[in-house]
Amino acid sequence: MRLRFSKMHGLGNDFVVLDGVRQQVSLSPEQLRFLADRHFGVGFDQLLLVEPATQPGVDFRYRIFNADGSEVEQCGNGARCFARFVFDQGLTDKREIRVETKKGVIAPRLEADGQVTVDMGAPRFAPAEIPFISDSDAVVQSLDLDGTTVDISVVSMGNPHAVQLVADVDTAPVAVHGPLTESHPRFPERVNAGFLQVLDRHSARLRVYERGSGETLACGTGACAAVVAGIRRGLLDSPVRVATRGGELTIAWAGPGQPVLMTGPAVTVFTGEIEL
Repeated sequence: MRLRFSKMHGLGNDFVVLDGVRQQVSLSPEQLRFLADRHFGVGFDQLLLVEPATQPGVDFRYRIFNADGSEVEQCGNGARCFARFVFDQGLTDKREIRVETKKGVIAPRLEADGQVTVDMGAPRFAPAEIPFISDSDAVVQSLDLDGTTVDISVVSMGNPHAVQLVADVDTAPVAVHGPLTESHPRFPERVNAGFLQVLDRHSARLRVYERGSGETLACGTGACAAVVAGIRRGLLDSPVRVATRGGELTIAWAGPGQPVLMTGPAVTVFTGEIEL
């Protein structure tokens, strides 16, 4: 099987993007892991697959696969690259599209300055919707990590997030707390672990240990979840500039029941073909 692909990134969070509209794409977990390998394959944090829509009122279906071969529900940086890809590849001439994901419809829009804004939908907080094992929907929850108790806020942005407040992201125990949080038994489907440093009411820094990929240079849904958590905890006000190790995103949220809007870049690095 010979596949055409584009290598893209959103703030260094990198993707292989495949057109499943004009070519047949069916990949096993082993093939996904090979493509993700940065020495023997192409290399990516996630693989994005464009497919025809399966429901009325939307333009495309959007599927996301992690570097370990698992399929996940949502990816914010990927959503911006998705919108850039379908427009640049001539799959649509719309600058605003509606895209179905495993957890609902999102609406990316190409801005005049080249940035992409994505309506990520409204965040969800009920433990069953994360999913997170808890008898409370309190904004701050305690989590035991091998004898160390940390406070987290749990948020679903279509995928699960646990946001921990830290004094300094540079010295935060991401390498230790990240995998312990990701695989914690209170998260039956695992979780993305965010480490949030608040700078002022409208700016923050963030690192994210992503489920199935490890720490990435940026995580779009992680930035959305972190800002939502910060606003709910009374620490941030919308809009918020979120600095990641790969660059900056702007996140806006008007409050409960309202969608989260994420704005940032999407860049094509190169295109190519690979035989599997």
